[in-house]
Amino acid sequence: MKYVIIVPDGMADEPVEILGDKTPLEAAHTPNMDYVASHGISGLVKTIPEGMPPGSDIGNLSLLGYDPQQCSFGRAPLEAASQGILLADDEVAFRCNMVTVVDGKMMDYSAGHISTKESAVFIADLNKQVKKDGIKFYTGKSYRHLMVMKTRNKEEVFKMKTTPPHDIQDQDIQKHLPAGESATLIRQLMEMSEKLFANHPVNQVRIDLKENPATMIWLWGQGIKPQLPAFSERFGVKGSIISAVDLVTGIGKLIGLNVIDVPGATGYFDTNYRGKADYALESLRENDFVYIHIEAPDEAGHNGDVRQKIAAIEHIDKDIVGTILNHFRGKSDVRVLISSDHPTPVGKRAHTRDPVGFCMFGKGIPPEGTERFTETLTRAKGLKFQSGQELIQFFMRS
Repeated sequence: MKYVIIVPDGMADEPVEILGDKTPLEAAHTPNMDYVASHGISGLVKTIPEGMPPGSDIGNLSLLGYDPQQCSFGRAPLEAASQGILLADDEVAFRCNMVTVVDGKMMDYSAGHISTKESAVFIADLNKQVKKDGIKFYTGKSYRHLMVMKTRNKEEVFKMKTTPPHDIQDQDIQKHLPAGESATLIRQLMEMSEKLFANHPVNQVRIDLKENPATMIWLWGQGIKPQLPAFSERFGVKGSIISAVDLVTGIGKLIGLNVIDVPGATGYFDTNYRGKADYALESLRENDFVYIHIEAPDEAGHNGDVRQKIAAIEHIDKDIVGTILNHFRGKSDVRVLISSDHPTPVGKRAHTRDPVGFCMFGKGIPPEGTERFTETLTRAKGLKFQSGQELIQFFMRS
């Protein structure tokens, strides 16, 4: 049996007025997702437990079968694992965004999706500027980077209140700055970066090109050294994970999945959709499980870009779902599951905690027959699973 899970990050949405009150998924042409829904079962799954923030760390842990309430070590350590950064017991990792703040408001959580090459210059300058021992910045991808700090108050730092910058777009940053007993140093580092980045040569070039400058860093998503049981021990199969996002590949590394790097996978609209499917199928020659994560719908949701979200969904349907289905056409020993990790409505430009629609089909899964895979139809089917753990247990073992 081969198991394929496809996760269009943030694809789930709400009705959009300019689409005639359809969602982007409902407006998109998705014959392959519709095939899965019409030949299998669909419904809603609650990926975000009550009381937890609706983040991709929580949603993807849940879909992979891990209880976020028992396995929540913070977002940044998962990304650190992807980069091979092993945290010591007295260290805390922070996610470090390059952001654009104008007149005290968060105008762009990604500094215009700044390139990794440009960000690396800022990270190098930050490491030169910070004189305090035990603090180091690490270059990630595009606007997504890390800071690791040693502390004697690990639990205090872990419990500090921080806010994802993509959740406060167009809002005043003052009320969303890090808060708590250990927040003073973190705020000082953010203020220091603002002074360092002002009139920076990289920003001067970006402004000349009419691109958003990186005006400061935004520290959030802090966490401590994570420990997770192996996926193979829990489900009895070896597998792989494909994503252009360090957060997701970090989870994969920690649970023993083989991380596959796909050329041209960017984590944005221009990602190599077909390449993800091709590499996934190649991995199934030796393994029985693959988890394919696609970030593009989430980015479109945060940007409030309906057109790009529809385009990303249609690429996923044609180039990923379609390629997978065509490969297994006529073969019986396969199961395919499609589910978002959380909604990212274009109207809100932020994650929400609502249950998301899923569909699955394959050997041993009784078909219920739904005309299409849409929010309206999955909602009509009702809440089938109280958690992502329940969903994958059914998918892998029913």
